[in-house]
Amino acid sequence: MSTKTDEKVGKYIQDIKEKVGEEPDVALIRSITESLGPVVFRSDAETVSASSEDELETVKQNFLIKKLGLPNDSKLDVGINAMLEKYGKSNRNKYRATLYYLLTKHFKKESVFA
Repeated sequence: MSTKTDEKVGKYIQDIKEKVGEEPDVALIRSITESLGPVVFRSDAETVSASSEDELETVKQNFLIKKLGLPNDSKLDVGINAMLEKYGKSNRNKYRATLYYLLTKHFKKESVFA
C-alpha cells in the first residue's frame, strides 16, 4: 500500500539521485518529508525559490535555526549557497524536502530526525 507521503518520498529520492548524483539516506529523507507535513502537498510551498531573499531567509530562520538548532551566523548563508550550488542553480524546481535534506547532511544534523 502506497501513501501520498510515500509517493513524495520516492520523488525526492529520485530528485537527489538525478540532480545531486548521490544515493540518498531514505530514512532521513522520509523523516524530513514527514516533518514538513502538509507543505509537501502544496505546489507553491513544496519548492524553494532560490532567487528570493525572503524565501532563503525563511529556510535559514525556520529550518536551520529553529528546526536544526544552529546558531545564526555566516556559516548558515555559506551552507545554503553551497547546497544550492550542489543542487544545481540552473535547476528550476528545487524541492524543499531535497534542499532540507542536503542542508541537514551538510551541517551534520541527522540526529534531529533520528
